[in-house]
Amino acid sequence: MRALRGIASSRGMTRESIRRHLSSVKIFLDFIKSRGLTIINVDLHILWDFLQHIVEGGAKYKTIENYFSALLSFYDYLAFEGIVDRNIVLPFRKRYLKRYKSVYDDPQRRLLSVEEMSRLVNSIMDPRDKAIAVLLAKTGIRRGELLRLDIDDVNWENYSITLKPTPKRSNRIVFFDDECARLCVGWLRVREKLNPPTKALFISYQSLQRLDRNGLWNAIIKYARRQDSTTPSRRA
Repeated sequence: MRALRGIASSRGMTRESIRRHLSSVKIFLDFIKSRGLTIINVDLHILWDFLQHIVEGGAKYKTIENYFSALLSFYDYLAFEGIVDRNIVLPFRKRYLKRYKSVYDDPQRRLLSVEEMSRLVNSIMDPRDKAIAVLLAKTGIRRGELLRLDIDDVNWENYSITLKPTPKRSNRIVFFDDECARLCVGWLRVREKLNPPTKALFISYQSLQRLDRNGLWNAIIKYARRQDSTTPSRRA
């Protein structure tokens, strides 16, 4: 980190820019450490997972750019010192961040109107998928936050949910209404009969384990397509 600070200073970066670069690299190092990896083990798949991690934490495109600018400098230094064979961040940044920018800049990406959302919800017959759609719509929680929910996170006395901590969210408590409660209770009755070996609130019908990103996508997007709604690419 000291070496990275020296590189940043030599490039004429401001103190605040240096601080952001160091913070970005530290967050990345903590991320790969949590996976049992080191800087030498990082490949394109790990960079993609990290990108998804910060996006689900609420990072906007400019913040994402800052993260990968810092990582680019970091891996430049590692390659120069012979610690890694090459700067793996460079091809990843050129290919995937440009594609991500197109998603953020896509004028067709928009919020559904109340009428469109109502039609979408009414078209869903599956109790799990309907509960998911209404919970996302009425609480405004992110996809990753929903996927990490456990049954114990729901407080039925005051109709609230305590979200798992993320770097970008300060208020972890969200509230839901009677309709949302009714649909979630309906899903919990179905879930109880499935007897899954997990505390996850939403599970896969196939594995009975916690629902993942692809499962959530498939659970919602098929209904949106039926409604001829605007649908983003799964991996932009």
